[in-house]
Amino acid sequence: SRLFYSAAGWTIGPALGVFLYSWWSPAPFFIAACAAFSMLSLFSWMRLGNGKLITKATRPPANPLAYLPRFAGQPRLIAGWIFAVVRSAGWWVYIVYLPIYAIENGLGDRIAGIVLSMSNAALFITPLMLRWMQKHSIRYAVRTGFVTAGCLFSIAGLAAGWPWVTVLALVGGSFFLILLDVSGGLPFLLAVKPSERTEMAAVYASFRDVSGILTPGTAWLVLLFAPVSGVFVASGASLLAAWALSSKLHPRLGRARITIAPAE
Repeated sequence: SRLFYSAAGWTIGPALGVFLYSWWSPAPFFIAACAAFSMLSLFSWMRLGNGKLITKATRPPANPLAYLPRFAGQPRLIAGWIFAVVRSAGWWVYIVYLPIYAIENGLGDRIAGIVLSMSNAALFITPLMLRWMQKHSIRYAVRTGFVTAGCLFSIAGLAAGWPWVTVLALVGGSFFLILLDVSGGLPFLLAVKPSERTEMAAVYASFRDVSGILTPGTAWLVLLFAPVSGVFVASGASLLAAWALSSKLHPRLGRARITIAPAE
């Protein structure tokens, strides 16, 4: 539901932001500031805090760092965290380097904004993706997302001489990144013990920071020897590596357990 309700902003934002920037450069930032102020005002009006909606904790919060040894000792948790890092890195590459590629190859910034908006519109079909995943399995959804996104990102990099082929391949790859947004976090969450879920969730959330550091660092190294299209190939390779790792997932991951009726 979170992905579905955020779809409107992700769909409208890129194309509208490019248009507003060309009209009056401070406009996108002014609108973003107004939106942030509106959220703060809403929180103030709802009186969020120690009260009916949010209650004061009865004990000090646990330190997530204390759970790192337990995290490091569970291969399933490590694999689930790697899935999240690779998926997030794929989004970094798509959102940052697709516009750069489009501008460098004469497609323009407006085309880049429109393409990002069109691909983000696929967030509206996340409920259908969820139903599809439930019909098959989490393992099948995760593997499908990684292998297809990896192949399309690799094709985008190898077809750099045909800008529209590259753009369309990246857009297709983003569709399967959305499928990974729906399914990719479940292997970690289903592997966590219920008693450690809060602390391990804090460990899991570090994937955003790690991918935010790892992606530009890796891109910098790639750009020393290759054009922007090389970043797409590197991202595709990482997605395919995650696909290979996902072969270790249990085939019935997330499915209801089979119950055997007692003999009469």
